[in-house]
Amino acid sequence: MTAARNEPPVALRRVLPEPGELTADALVQELRPWELAGAERPHVALNMVHTGDGRASVHGRTGPISSLADRQLFHALRTRVDAVMVGAGTLRVERYGRMVPDAGRREQRRAAGLEADPLAIVVSGSLDLPADLPLLQDPSSRVMIVTSTSHALEGVRAQVEYLRSPAVDLPGALAALRSDHGVRAILCEGGPHLNASMLAHGLIDELFLTTVPVLAGAAGALSISNGAPLETPVALTLRWMLEREGELFARYAVGGAAPGS
Repeated sequence: MTAARNEPPVALRRVLPEPGELTADALVQELRPWELAGAERPHVALNMVHTGDGRASVHGRTGPISSLADRQLFHALRTRVDAVMVGAGTLRVERYGRMVPDAGRREQRRAAGLEADPLAIVVSGSLDLPADLPLLQDPSSRVMIVTSTSHALEGVRAQVEYLRSPAVDLPGALAALRSDHGVRAILCEGGPHLNASMLAHGLIDELFLTTVPVLAGAAGALSISNGAPLETPVALTLRWMLEREGELFARYAVGGAAPGS
């Protein structure tokens, strides 16, 4: 998802917990996820967008279902975490570049006591990542790749490190990121396959979910969790809800068994 450059901030109408109107940057100022981290792993928030019929992309990309308001919230959330996590498939399709390309938002991060750029965490079991991806060619970007392979990428300009295990071990990787790399708060941006694994291991603490007022039908692909193998439904507790032109922006706490499960 590309940055909304030279576009004025749009106002979101807050429905819950109390009525009001504010921008995405003002909205996220209340978020201090680094204070919620436990000793064992970072606090993890999942940020996703989906259609009214539950599709997370159209023809493989989120662009067709993303709006200016959603893009502004997407980038504002990146100013409040130590690291941004993404799966290899999403990285390839969306052609991720520098995680915080806007200098003003990098200043917002510094003002919050964070590094100017978040660590980029890429989950790639096979390390099937083209070296020409913008993120990997950005010298200012720090990238940690969670992988089960023993080889390294060649021809990259980013600062790349690896977390290796015989099979991709998400709980182990998050524990190492917390204990060895000082990562306290992660924003996970999917895709659906990574989300499913994270949910199955109980590694998601919050969900930021944008629901766009469109139906994708057969053009849409997967849900935000791709049929995660959950033994019982997981409860979501609504923290806040905002609206703009029929588009809904919700924040949920994730955890516990759903009522009746």
